[in-house]
Amino acid sequence: MRELVVKELTPSLRDDFLLFFDNIAFADNPDWSDCYCSAYHFTNNKGKAESRREASSLIEEDRMHGFLAYDSGKPVGWCNAAPRSSYPGVQWLMSPGPDKYERVGSIVCFVIASTHRNQGVASHLLNAACNKFSQKGLEYAEAYPVEKPGSAAYNFPGPLSMYLKNGFSTHRDNDWYLVVRKRLEKPD
Repeated sequence: MRELVVKELTPSLRDDFLLFFDNIAFADNPDWSDCYCSAYHFTNNKGKAESRREASSLIEEDRMHGFLAYDSGKPVGWCNAAPRSSYPGVQWLMSPGPDKYERVGSIVCFVIASTHRNQGVASHLLNAACNKFSQKGLEYAEAYPVEKPGSAAYNFPGPLSMYLKNGFSTHRDNDWYLVVRKRLEKPD
């Protein structure tokens, strides 16, 4: 990696997002290529063309949030991160509970190009998400790592070890996945 640059997703970066998911994200795992990081935004998988179209629309409408990582100007990583209320899928997973009114930012997915894995790209994206949540005045960053992923692909929520290394701790054990949290510092 020459110099990793992380940018917050905006409608002007839609084409970079689509390029990443069309050609780079799942080059080594084509079975997942219809994802477009949509699982937490729509209720069911509608196939590659429809997922792509819906993700594109969500970005254009500024309703899909997250961060793209670039190496030498090319997208090499993605982190889907937004206030928890933005994700119907997370609301369903968490179900109403005692913490439903807390100001929580959710980090739901990482996709890193196979050429850039195990080089700290996900940690850079995680830090960008936490910084943005703090700037928005959220109290916690929250994520949902799988306890015993069957393969590296099932670490898409981010590996538990990365969260622990970055100051998160277990908030709740939900059987096959954990809810991990980090209290965010208030911006100056």
